[in-house]
Amino acid sequence: MKTSIKKIRLLFIATVISSFALSCSSSDDGGGGGSAAEGTITAKVDGTSVTTLEMVTFATQVGTVLQMQGNTGGTSSKAFVFNLMGFEGVGTYKIGGDDLEFLAANASYVETEVDLSNPMAPETNTWFAPYTDEEVGEIKVSEYVEGDYIKGTFHFKAKRTEGDDIKNITNGSFNVNF
Repeated sequence: MKTSIKKIRLLFIATVISSFALSCSSSDDGGGGGSAAEGTITAKVDGTSVTTLEMVTFATQVGTVLQMQGNTGGTSSKAFVFNLMGFEGVGTYKIGGDDLEFLAANASYVETEVDLSNPMAPETNTWFAPYTDEEVGEIKVSEYVEGDYIKGTFHFKAKRTEGDDIKNITNGSFNVNF
């Protein structure tokens, strides 16, 4: 009887210690969660801070295809769109480079200007990544609860779809609800 109580006590202590150790471990190279407030995407675009509004920021997932998007709203809006085909949860997803064959990750940054005197003709400029065979950024998912929320960080360089203009997106983070 004393032996079984000792074994149960030892098993309990081992379970508690291993649970604590696992909860403190890194998340499959998903990195830190970033600093975005709940329901937003935030980043610096060529050094200028851009943060999306919660009411127009969301994620959707169908099978292994995940999309996140959000914009700042208003007549001079800025938006981020991310697509991860082959999404597997927490981890690092490269934008461009060798992963193009196995995992397609892409990102866009969009600026839209609406002239209130002619609201049906907005001026829209889109910068897209990847635009080359080389790696131009990454999206790191640090937390993910299917159908609930996704958190992480990102950075990328994107090329304007009409022209050679490059935008450098840095210090990005997301905390997006489904």
